[in-house]
This record gives sequence, structure tokens and C-alpha cells, in this order.
Amino acid sequence: MSGQTEEREDRLERITQEDPHFHTSQMNRWRLILGGYSRGQLSFGEGTASISGMSCQDLEEALDFLYGREQGEEVRRKAGTGESQLTVASWITRIRKLFPRSTVEILERHALDVYGMTELLTDQEVLEKLEPNQELLKTILQLKHLMKGQVLDTARRIVKTVAEEIAKKLEQELRRSLLGRLDRNAESHVPSMRNLDMKKTIRRNLKHYDPDSGQLVLEKVYFSQRTMRYNSWRVILAVDESGSMLDSVIHSAVMAGIFAKLPMLDTRLVIFDTQVVDLSGHLDDPVATLMSIQLGGGTYIAGALEYCETLMENPHRTMMILVSDLCEGGSTSALLSVCRNIIESRAKLICLTALDQNANPAYDRNMAQKLADMGAYVGAMTPEMLGDFIGNVMNGG
Repeated sequence: MSGQTEEREDRLERITQEDPHFHTSQMNRWRLILGGYSRGQLSFGEGTASISGMSCQDLEEALDFLYGREQGEEVRRKAGTGESQLTVASWITRIRKLFPRSTVEILERHALDVYGMTELLTDQEVLEKLEPNQELLKTILQLKHLMKGQVLDTARRIVKTVAEEIAKKLEQELRRSLLGRLDRNAESHVPSMRNLDMKKTIRRNLKHYDPDSGQLVLEKVYFSQRTMRYNSWRVILAVDESGSMLDSVIHSAVMAGIFAKLPMLDTRLVIFDTQVVDLSGHLDDPVATLMSIQLGGGTYIAGALEYCETLMENPHRTMMILVSDLCEGGSTSALLSVCRNIIESRAKLICLTALDQNANPAYDRNMAQKLADMGAYVGAMTPEMLGDFIGNVMNGG
């Protein structure tokens, strides 16, 4: 980062030499970019030391509290800045007043990921001020072992809030995919544009067509009845909890909770690394499910699938959904063997290399190809795509 700073300083020198009337607000912006430790100790311009109505001094202090760490304590002391009056908690409050939400989230991520300010998650006052979102949820799951007492209680409330927000976004689309299909042979007495039977409506009202005006008078509008299938399918979600799969783990846990509410699905959730944990009994509690995740460690996919085989009661009405990067830490031959057994039992084996809103996969392509050749479905999906896929399987597609 110091190399970038020197490059910016050189650029500023060229600009000011070429334009002696360089605007004060532009100079102030450069001062904020370079910081108080730059070569030549650039000062804020006179008269209008503000940007968009915000004091440059306040902006400087908020940014320096975080990015001044680049200089090290020795350099900061030599610069004569003294100790900042900000604490982590007051810094969170300050940046929320000074910056838009998108910028605040970037600053919080830098504080956690770049500068290791884990006190953001070990101080209740600080944690309560952070924006509840999926990035914060991921950080909590990674650092929950540092939390105790009231801090942990606050973290649980944040996990609950974010999980409910994700579920709210997904549930309507998943229900649309899974709650049946239209029965064109049965008439509904409930008027709904979604169930409008346009062909039947036109056909039954053709006798009311007026050739002079070219209009079709609708004496009656017909709607199709939406039928629901309650012949239960067992869905077994086996989720790799290695760190690279964190987004997929979160979405898998939330989706399992949604599936568990649907009458046509009998849902099981298993998470694994080298050990297997069956969370099926916690599907109605997303907080307990997510807080049970232990990230990192090895990966033993074959062992997890062997356990999942014991959960298969009616294989031809079972969907085994493996969410993993397919990077097996154990025997690859054992993995291929258990997958072959599942497929030959007539269960549906679905291997998802990513399951989140972005569905950007990173996986063992060689293993993926072997499983696909064996007859497994292998790919990356968004939650909505998985809902459509399961609905299609249930309807015989």
C-alpha cells in the first residue's frame, strides 16, 4: 500500500505544478486519499475544509482510525498525531454519520478482514451497531468461538434477523416451484390471474362474439384449479462446511428450514467436515442450525454420504443433495463407490458445487466429471434454480 501512496503523491505534485489554481475541494480530497502521513505533510485547504458539508477533519479522523494502521505505531507516534480519541464503538457511530451505507459496509469489512479488529465482534456495544447483513453473518459464524455472554446473545439475534431476511426472499419463489402445478381439467371458483384458463375462456365464450364490433363478450371467465401433491419425497441435504463453502452453507441451512415446512417434502439436513452432524432436529430453528456450523478442518465426503444412505427409506422417492466443492480429503474411490450405490438404488443424486445467490462455483472438475458420467446431476445453482429443479423431479420431469 505504501507504493500506491507514493504513486499518488507523485501524481498530485504533477497536477499542482501544472495547475497552480488547483481547486481547494479537490486538494482536500487528495489530502484524505493520501492521509496525514504523506510525504510533505499536505494540509487541508483554507476556508472550505469540508466535502459535501462534512468536516474534512472528521472524515480524516474516521479514516485514519482504520487505515492509519498501515503506518505502524512507530510512524504514527513520530507524526505527532497522538492517540485517537475514538474507540471502536464511537468509530462505528462516526462512520455511520459520515458515510453512505455501502461505504460503511466496506469499512467494516476492511476492519475485520484486513486489520483483524475482532473487537468488532467481542464488544456488545460495537456488535449492536453493525449492519445486520449476510457478510456480518458470515463473520459471526467464523468468529463465534470468541464470543461469550451478552455478546453471544447479541450475535444470535443478528443471526436470526439475517436468516429470516434470507428466508423471506427465498420462500415465495420456492413455494411457487414446489407446491404443485395447474390441473387444467378441474375448474376453480377462486378468481386469480395466475390461474386464468385463457383458452377455455375464449372457447366457451365464442358464441358471444360480435362480428360487427369485432369484440368478444365474456359471459363467464374460467380459472384452473391448482392441485397440490402430498406424496412425500425425502430430501437429504448433505452440506460441506469447509470455509470456502460458507455462502452455500448459509443458504443450505435456510432452505432446509423452508423445505421442512412444505407438506410434500420430508427434509433432513447433515453438515460435515471429517465428522458428520445431523441437524434435522433443528430445522425449525435457523439460529441453532447456523450456530452449530464449525468451519474449516478436513473434508470426508464419502463418510458423510455413507451416513446419509442410512436416512434413505424409499430410495426411488429420495433426493440426495450434496453441496460441496468435491475436494475429497479421504479416498476418492470410496467416494465414487458410495455415489454409485446411491444412484443404483434409484435415488436422485444432485451434486451442487455452489448454492447461493451468485452461484459462482470453485470445485474439483475431475471429480465432478466422474460423478456426472456416473449419472449424477452436477452443477451450481441459485436457491431459486434448485427449487425449480426439485419441482421438476417431483412432477416426473
